[in-house]
Amino acid sequence: MPQLTIFATANPEPSYDRPRPERLLAGNPLRTTHQHFLAPGGDLSAGIWACEPGAWQIAFAPGKDEFFCVIEGRLRITDAQGKASEFGPGDACVIPGGFTGTFEVLQAVRKHYVVLERPAGSAL
Repeated sequence: MPQLTIFATANPEPSYDRPRPERLLAGNPLRTTHQHFLAPGGDLSAGIWACEPGAWQIAFAPGKDEFFCVIEGRLRITDAQGKASEFGPGDACVIPGGFTGTFEVLQAVRKHYVVLERPAGSAL
């Protein structure tokens, strides 16, 4: 029987990574992911992501969308045309598939995330 995924009572093992060197723009921030949920088939995941200050280029694959809501800290996302948006506690955003730009952590950040990955060109 399917069970609720309750973030407050779950304690998933964290995974750690850093931006790829060829995408790094500032610092070398450690990124920590606590994946609380992974749907059968792996197309939907949710959890808490944290990161130290730094900046890197991002390029979302077509078909990969991410919703996030900042818990603490501050970040800035700048699109390929140079339009910047800042997010702090309580702010939410969707990064759509195919998005390119820069991701900058201004103050150590924690955010809830939900990622949906589907084949490029498929309808929702």
